[in-house]
Amino acid sequence: MEMRAIALVTDDDLARSRVDPEFRHRLVAGNLELLLNQLNRLRNRKPDAQSAKQIREGVDLAVQLAEILQRIEQGSVLKAR
Repeated sequence: MEMRAIALVTDDDLARSRVDPEFRHRLVAGNLELLLNQLNRLRNRKPDAQSAKQIREGVDLAVQLAEILQRIEQGSVLKAR
């Protein structure tokens, strides 16, 4: 059985991410990286209907995380002005 790295987000992490944009960026970026790594593993397996569905769902989630990262970065740029 393969052990996977799972980023468990605590209530304290969520509270901190609401007030610390840099921490929020690291948290989202780290989870996006984990998701992309898992998608690559799924992509390299023998394709079946279940893995295809998981890949589609994972890609949708990756796009959402990337959009969140962009908003965080845009907010940081605006605050720096």
